[in-house]
Amino acid sequence: MKKLDKIRGHLHTINAHKLLVAKLCFACGLYRQGLLHDLSKYSPLELRTGFRYFQGYRSPIEAQKEHEGYSFSWLHHKGRNPHHWEYWIDNGSQGVHAVKMERRYVAEMFCDRVAASMIYQKEKYTDRSALNYYLAAKDHMMMHPETARDLEYLLDYLARHGLANALDFIRRVYLPSGLDARDGKTV
Repeated sequence: MKKLDKIRGHLHTINAHKLLVAKLCFACGLYRQGLLHDLSKYSPLELRTGFRYFQGYRSPIEAQKEHEGYSFSWLHHKGRNPHHWEYWIDNGSQGVHAVKMERRYVAEMFCDRVAASMIYQKEKYTDRSALNYYLAAKDHMMMHPETARDLEYLLDYLARHGLANALDFIRRVYLPSGLDARDGKTV
């Protein structure tokens, strides 16, 4: 792929992703988060990686990790965006451990995963796509148990009830009243 095509392709992908996440966040009532989502992707460090490793069907960060063994862009990105579970990893007297994410960031993570599935899978996307991706990777995540439970519940809700219902559920039930995702009842 030519360099200019990679630049155009990456900018198109991150712009489309950012707009779709904003739309999904707005539907959940997360207006500020929708506007501010992933702004670090426009930093010179993250743009360089995106331009160099753009492929169009997956994140350039994954390609950079395969090529270089790690991604400094990912370290930069996850440290500035609290909708990533990796942001919530801490090191203290207990050693390295996962901290429970705030619900508003779990909801944004849901929106981010759904949008990424839609952008990268295109016409192959289904309401089960984000759940399948999560289930395939969850054993490699150091996520707080309550955060993991909530995210899986929301992704499963999407798979069973569709996007409009899942966004409505997040806005009306999960965010304001405190859902206990173990049984779907509010607390």
